[in-house]
Amino acid sequence: AKREVVLKVLVVDDEAPARRRLIRMLESHDDVEVVAEAQDGLEALERLESHAPDLILLDIQMPGLDGLALARDHGRILPTLIFVTAHDEHALAAFEVGAVDYLLKPVTRERLAAALERVRDRPAASAAEEALAMQATLARLLGAAPVTDGRPMQRVGAREGASVRLFPVAEIGRFWSADKYTLFRHGGDEHLLDDSLNELELRLGPQGFVRVHRSELVDLRWVVALHQDDAGLVLELRDGQRVGVSRRMVARVKRELGL
Repeated sequence: AKREVVLKVLVVDDEAPARRRLIRMLESHDDVEVVAEAQDGLEALERLESHAPDLILLDIQMPGLDGLALARDHGRILPTLIFVTAHDEHALAAFEVGAVDYLLKPVTRERLAAALERVRDRPAASAAEEALAMQATLARLLGAAPVTDGRPMQRVGAREGASVRLFPVAEIGRFWSADKYTLFRHGGDEHLLDDSLNELELRLGPQGFVRVHRSELVDLRWVVALHQDDAGLVLELRDGQRVGVSRRMVARVKRELGL
């Protein structure tokens, strides 16, 4: 049975295929109802008045009244905003007008789900927490330094049923991604994380972790040996794990290790 609808959504994009794709993904969420769609900012204003959505998924670059202009000129009457665009150069402006999130096309189901979760949790989040989350997203989009509360990331939390178990980062030598999940090993057991490898790289980069491969993030302080095989350079960690290094990262890894 469907849950009670809590999010009424308006999808605004000048490209009909893009609207249809977003709507299909949104309709897979039981607590989301797409109440209207629009192809530009002016039409969005009409739909806003007639359908009273809780959330707008808004493209930025549209003919006529574009997404940013709509947000700047009519921000007082707009509900929660998530921008959806093929371009990352508008990220700063998007957050300046109060967007909750900024999705780059092509939007994945996982990324959309994370944005919707942020909207659902928004009333419970403090202003400081929300600002930090927005800044972290902005940092990721712009390739900037990670935004944290100024302290090193000491622990990560892995879900175990209805609970979250905390693990010291100092006791983890490697995070990796597989089948859209992020994993790590601790005490011989593997655990799943909600954080993406990109998010971990932002937080842990200053603490000695390096993205040695697209799917591997390694604390180079854990490296005890280097091996060369037919596939290339392989790092051996102090707990026995072995990690392959992508060719483009070999020079940096050796440099970081002082070789």
